[in-house]
Amino acid sequence: MNLANCPRCGKVFVMNYKGICANCAKDIENEYEACVKYLRDNKGAHMQELSDETGVSIRQITTFIREGRISTASAPNLSYECEVCGTFIREGNMCDSCRTKLAGDLRQAGKETAPVQKNNSTGAYKAFDRNRPL
Repeated sequence: MNLANCPRCGKVFVMNYKGICANCAKDIENEYEACVKYLRDNKGAHMQELSDETGVSIRQITTFIREGRISTASAPNLSYECEVCGTFIREGNMCDSCRTKLAGDLRQAGKETAPVQKNNSTGAYKAFDRNRPL
C-alpha cells in the first residue's frame, strides 16, 4: 500500500492514478461542473470573468482546457498564457512564435553536435567492434 501526501491539501491518502486524495478529486469535479455550467449560460465569457464568477482559479481552468475537458471552440473568448512568453493562446503550451524559435534552436543544436566521420583507412579493429555481431 503506497501512501502519499495530497499535493493539493496535504492530507495522507492511499496513492491512486489521479495523484490526489478523493476529497480533492471531488472538489475538482465540482469546480469543473461550475465552469461548464457558467460557460453554457455565458458563451462569451473571458478567463478572468469565469474565474471570478465560479471561484475557480485561472490555473485550474487552464488545466481543464489543456486536458481537453473545456473546449475553447465553444467559448471563443477563453485564452490562457503561453508558458514561455506570456502571449495569450487558445491551444497547446506555446504560441507559434515560441514553437518556431524552439524548433530552430533544436535544429541548430543538432547541426553543432553532428557526429564526426570515422576514418576507417587503418583497417584496425577497436574493442567494441569485436563484440558486434556480423
